[in-house]
Amino acid sequence: MMDHLANTEVNSQRIAAVENCFGASGQPLALPGRVLLGEGILTKECRKKPKPRIFFLFNDILVYGSIVINKRKYNSQHIIPLEDVTLETLPDTLQMKNRWMIKTSKKSFVVSAASLTERKEWISHLEECIKHLLMKTGRQPCTEHAAPWIPDKATDICMRCTQTKFSTLTRRHHCRKCGFVVCADCSRQRFLMPRLSPKPLRVCNLCYRQLLADKKKEAEADRRQTEPIRSAVQGYEPSSGDDSDKSDDEKAEQWPADTEFYTSEVSWSSFHS
Repeated sequence: MMDHLANTEVNSQRIAAVENCFGASGQPLALPGRVLLGEGILTKECRKKPKPRIFFLFNDILVYGSIVINKRKYNSQHIIPLEDVTLETLPDTLQMKNRWMIKTSKKSFVVSAASLTERKEWISHLEECIKHLLMKTGRQPCTEHAAPWIPDKATDICMRCTQTKFSTLTRRHHCRKCGFVVCADCSRQRFLMPRLSPKPLRVCNLCYRQLLADKKKEAEADRRQTEPIRSAVQGYEPSSGDDSDKSDDEKAEQWPADTEFYTSEVSWSSFHS
């Protein structure tokens, strides 16, 4: 079906309509071979509260954004490459049903569908697209995923020290490594995680210590790998243009005067043939 729709006028018109809804704030979505397979509204678990979001499933990307006017205007466009996506079905809660998690290396979040059937259809289509794309590119499924942020209202106290109580004056923060809701005292550290951002990100104290330990282990492993190479060349000194620091007179004493070094009749050019 995807190959059949790839270069059709209907597919081009549908993609153009999505681009128009996002307007100038969105990125162009039309690419050769790209197919818009479906769309729908899902509830996304956000930091403050669950919010409806419009989702568009293409054969290679998943696009979602905020709804300003349904079918007419969307903003806050997000584009997720499907080859970076892993799905996980989640149990229902009192607040949300038909939940599942969309996990990627940069961001992971929870969504819910209006019905169990709708959730099954979304997951089925997503998994089929991911499988097809990985087979086409030859890539392996992603194994490292960003931790989803736990919603603010999930806890009234810091999830690390369990002492600080949040209020209008005591702000909630999120650790970018574990996603826990923590207080300022428990998340004063920053750590560079290139997979998530080019800038150091806020992490809780526990994750900071773990990240430092992991970094130290990696450095030690690198040192062990380079140590044999250093040992093998320990007594080696690069030659200079003079070959040694000895004088020409000292060199002459090392060889009999009648030694002929270049008596071969083979021409010099033969050595380069």
